[in-house]
Amino acid sequence: MSSQPCPIALTIAGSDSGGGAGIQADLKAFSALGAYGASVIAALTAQNTREVRAIQDVPPEFICSQIRTVFDDLAIGATKIGMLGRAEAIAVVADELSAYGARNIVLDPVMVAKSGDKLLADSAIESLRSRLLPMASVVTPNLPEAAVLLGIDEPATEGQMLDAARALLALGPGAVLLKGGHLEGSQSADLYCDGVREIWLPAPRIATRNTHGTGCTLSSAIAAGLARGLDTETAIRDAKIYISAAIEAADRLEIGSGHGPVHHFHRWW
Repeated sequence: MSSQPCPIALTIAGSDSGGGAGIQADLKAFSALGAYGASVIAALTAQNTREVRAIQDVPPEFICSQIRTVFDDLAIGATKIGMLGRAEAIAVVADELSAYGARNIVLDPVMVAKSGDKLLADSAIESLRSRLLPMASVVTPNLPEAAVLLGIDEPATEGQMLDAARALLALGPGAVLLKGGHLEGSQSADLYCDGVREIWLPAPRIATRNTHGTGCTLSSAIAAGLARGLDTETAIRDAKIYISAAIEAADRLEIGSGHGPVHHFHRWW
């Protein structure tokens, strides 16, 4: 029996010692959606469902070594970028991904943990905007992150979301998925924008406090789809179906006493 090429997705992000977000969530989502997961750890966090107690940045030269070692051996089909706490880390990631001609880059501009703890230094915001946004196949900010990236007030209406998505697209990514979960209402509508299409992607708002790692999981689910050869819009639609089901099943888990994780393996457990 002949073997088939295995889709491989890489996550470059921070480690979550509590297992609900970051590298750990990304690898779970990759596995759940049929992609082999590789990882480059850019930061360490002492974190649980209630708080981030400490952050330890990984030296840029070691981030570089991890990236080179992975790309020198593995056929990376998609790369998800998550938490990069400092400008130096952003610079080395941008330089190395460019040198290797990395494709299908999904950028999740992680800035604040679910607990409210800050994960991105102010000095790194401009580097994120100027170095990584233009490289991204798709960028997946929520409304507060979009506001920081654009230097505007947080969008509060669908019209303001549309303006923000267009402004983000003008910064160079191939597409924008602007997540609308911070708006009010029974529906949580995200906006997909690629310069040709502007598509609203609504989903029912699910009543649960167990949403730790939602953004990480969604972006890594998109990367898994891209690694498997899906086009961007299809990968996003499939990822939204997956994350909605993972949130809906989250209360079947009893993990921690704060914001628990989504259920990455809801289809199997």
